[in-house]
Amino acid sequence: MEGISDIYIVGLDENRPPVIRKEPYLDLYFKLSHKAPDNWVKEFNRLVSKQKYDAAIDEKDALYIRTWVRSPDEIALHLKMLQEKVRECSANYIAQIELLRRAADDKNADLSHEGGEQGRLNRILSDLDFSDKA
Repeated sequence: MEGISDIYIVGLDENRPPVIRKEPYLDLYFKLSHKAPDNWVKEFNRLVSKQKYDAAIDEKDALYIRTWVRSPDEIALHLKMLQEKVRECSANYIAQIELLRRAADDKNADLSHEGGEQGRLNRILSDLDFSDKA
């Protein structure tokens, strides 16, 4: 199963290799290990929006990072920056999920204090243990 922490840059898009042209830049398309979720893509695009060279992931395909550099000598350093942003994005995404989970747990805990049959049901539901990952 592919997870958020399994997202990383695996290489260049085989269908769009970098080509030297007369323009003073090289288009680069880096391929991710698997398709990223919508919110992950939005967070990545936000993180890289202020970098030296534009970079973005199309929200529809969510599999390729489109970017550019001015010379071949800049590719390795640019790749390192993108790899760091992928890791940072995954960490931010996981932290956001944890925050939402804690908020839901807090809401469920509040509901368990109700009286009557609904309160009893809420207490039973809040005590369920979903930690078994078998």
